[in-house]
Amino acid sequence: MSVRIRMKKMGRKHRPYFRICAMDIRSPRDGRVLEELGTYDPLVGDKDARAVFKRERVDYWLSVGAQPSDKVAVLIKKYGTNGKFVSQQETALAKMAEKKEVPPAPTPVELPKKPEPVVEAAAEAPAEATEAAAEPAAEAAADAPAEAATEG
Repeated sequence: MSVRIRMKKMGRKHRPYFRICAMDIRSPRDGRVLEELGTYDPLVGDKDARAVFKRERVDYWLSVGAQPSDKVAVLIKKYGTNGKFVSQQETALAKMAEKKEVPPAPTPVELPKKPEPVVEAAAEAPAEATEAAAEPAAEAAADAPAEAATEG
């Protein structure tokens, strides 16, 4: 069986993400995997933190004759067991793992209050008129039972 180490595309539209996998040479790019060996996220800001490998497993598959694809070979050369940028990768991953300090939220800005519209003053006038109309009706209702008692 021929084994190839290549990238399996994951993620979604406009957000690529790759798994670096050992696969049978006859399987399609996104097909069945023998073993997952790492990840590659091209959208990570720090270039040295983009590729993460299980170095022991990559070394095993290379020792049994697995052939890496061209792009995976470049990543293994940079970040594999004897890679050129392994120390930079470890510092970049440690930096990403640190908790980032989040500044406190700013106090909300109060909007200036709008002046009282003239319409509300007009709305108060009908309310006063209804109160004035309600007072004579209340007095008439109070007088009516008293008149009924005197007639009987």
